[in-house]
Amino acid sequence: MASSLTEQQIKEMLDHMKGSDSVELKLTVPDTNIGSTAVLLGMDPLEAEIRQIVFFDTPDLSLNQVGLVVRARRIQGGAGDTVVKLRPIHPDDLPPEMSASQNVKVEVDAMPRGFVCSASMKGLATAAAVRSVTIGESAIKRLFSKEQRVLFRSRAPEGLKLNDLAILGPINILKLVFEPTGLKRKFVAELWLYPDGSRLLELSTKCPPSKAFQVAAECREYIAQKGIDLTAEQQPKTNRALKYFSAQYKKAEEARQAASAADQTLSGQDQA
Repeated sequence: MASSLTEQQIKEMLDHMKGSDSVELKLTVPDTNIGSTAVLLGMDPLEAEIRQIVFFDTPDLSLNQVGLVVRARRIQGGAGDTVVKLRPIHPDDLPPEMSASQNVKVEVDAMPRGFVCSASMKGLATAAAVRSVTIGESAIKRLFSKEQRVLFRSRAPEGLKLNDLAILGPINILKLVFEPTGLKRKFVAELWLYPDGSRLLELSTKCPPSKAFQVAAECREYIAQKGIDLTAEQQPKTNRALKYFSAQYKKAEEARQAASAADQTLSGQDQA
C-alpha cells in the first residue's frame, strides 16, 4: 500500500494516473511474515486458486531491459491467458497499436516508496495450449494474437522473434480473493512459490485513479493497526522470477555445452 512518497513522486504519479484505467495498491510480505499476515487478515489458504506462469525472454533478459514483458498463464480449471506488457511507460507514450486496442489496460502500481505505470495487451489461451508451449511441444508464437505479435515486433530488439525466446519457468502461484477481517474492501493475495523453496506474498487492491489516495490512506491505517510491517523491503515478484529463471537457464545451457563437448571428445578418441 502506498506509503510516504516524496513530493516529486506524488506529482509524477498524479501525472501518470490521468491517463490510467486503474490504480493497484500493492504490498509484498517477506517469507518470514507470510503465516502471521494470513492469520491477521483472515485469509483461508484452502480457498486459493492454483495458477502457473511462464515468461519468455532471452537468457540475458534483453526484453526486460527494454521494458517489455511477455508471459503466459494457465489457471486451475482449464483457462489461460497471455500478456505483452510495456513497463514502465507514460500513458501519453502508448504506441498506436495499443491506443486503438480494446484489449489494453493502463494501470499504475503504487507501492511503499514508489510506483510504476504499465500498459498490458491481453490475449486468451487455454491451459492446455500454454502447457504445450511450456514443455516444448508447440511454438511460442502460436500462443499470441496478431495484435500482440505486432506490438512485440515494434518494441523488441531488432531481429528478435517470439520463437527465438527462451522459456523461463514455470512458476506456481496461489491466488486468493478475500475481504480482510474488519475492512470492507476486496483484496487479492498472490503467493509466489519459487523453485528454490523461497516464497513471496503480494497483497493488492484496485481502485479508480480518482480514489487512489483515499483508499491508500484507509488501507495503510488498517494494515498498520494489524501490526503488519509497512517498512519491509519490497521485492517485485516478476523481476525476481525473471532473474532466477535466467540464472537457471544459463546453468542448464552451460551443462549441455559441457556434455556435448565431452561427447565429441569421446567420439574423437573412439575414431582414433
